[in-house]
Amino acid sequence: MIEVHDVKKQFGAVQALAGASFTARDGQVTALLGPNGAGKTTLLRLLVGLMKRDHGSILIDGVDPGIDPMTVRRNIGFLTDQFGLYERLSTREYLDYFGQLNGMDKRAIAQRIEEVTELLSLQDILERRGKGFSQGQRIKVALARTLLHRPRNLLLDEPSRGLDVMSTRALRKALAALRADGCCVIMATHVMQEVTHSCDDVIVIAKGATVAQGTPESLCERTGIANLEDAFVKLVGTEEGISV
Repeated sequence: MIEVHDVKKQFGAVQALAGASFTARDGQVTALLGPNGAGKTTLLRLLVGLMKRDHGSILIDGVDPGIDPMTVRRNIGFLTDQFGLYERLSTREYLDYFGQLNGMDKRAIAQRIEEVTELLSLQDILERRGKGFSQGQRIKVALARTLLHRPRNLLLDEPSRGLDVMSTRALRKALAALRADGCCVIMATHVMQEVTHSCDDVIVIAKGATVAQGTPESLCERTGIANLEDAFVKLVGTEEGISV
């Protein structure tokens, strides 16, 4: 479980986060929605301990990433917009390398590579080098790396960007499997279709602060608007930065 209370972060004169608070529960996929510049990426980096907050509290399964980031990182997977693929390595070699970095033994790595290959439909690129991979293939390989060490908490920063239909289906399959396995997943996204299709809960942030949290249905009920996109626009009070 991920618990955030009144988190604030400032960069010079820019207030990136101005009081974000929410709870993301195990066994759920939680969407993180907000206009461009709302503080989503900053928040994700704070959760994994890559930056220090100025104010507030964060607990990942009871551990503060600001105090003990290494313990948090052992049990968290973070998919960023920078995939970090090594183009001269095959997908199998790449995953094997990161398995070793995570302290997994050879047998566990081999077994887990087979599992994520099946989960994300990587069979056609498993023995291919990364150079020349499409955007969708690069995202799937990066997601496989994120899942390799079986983290109980997942932070996904716009994982569906650039995916074709089949890759999107593979992502949805992976999210369903993670939910069934009891993982806590936070997915920052702009794609409302993915929110309604894959997410159990929604956190809405605007100008660095949480403005709403609830199921897609409850947010629609709260605003009196049947369409989630339109409900989101009403909650954040602006149409700036929205893409569907």
